[in-house]
Amino acid sequence: MATLESLVEAIEERSAALGTLGYKVRFDIAEGGSILVDATGPQAVITTDGGEADTVLKMKSDNLKKLIEGRLNPMIAFSTGRLKVQGSQGVALKLAGLLDKN
Repeated sequence: MATLESLVEAIEERSAALGTLGYKVRFDIAEGGSILVDATGPQAVITTDGGEADTVLKMKSDNLKKLIEGRLNPMIAFSTGRLKVQGSQGVALKLAGLLDKN
């Protein structure tokens, strides 16, 4: 199981690319905790405080780690139920594409 801290670090490594997203996205981790990516400003801000988001992605921590590392295709994760999306699916796909750009 990936820790919340390791997931935040992995997302922060891609914060430069995430700054172009233009939305707030929250990852709700099945094992507990959440990560909010606020990319509405000039630079993405990543916190574990939760909060309101335009799109919420729900998944297990290991699946989020695989998604960030590019080892899990977001469309496959969604179609197999490993990823649940509340809100705009377009924003979720755009985010997944930005995370995958290593």
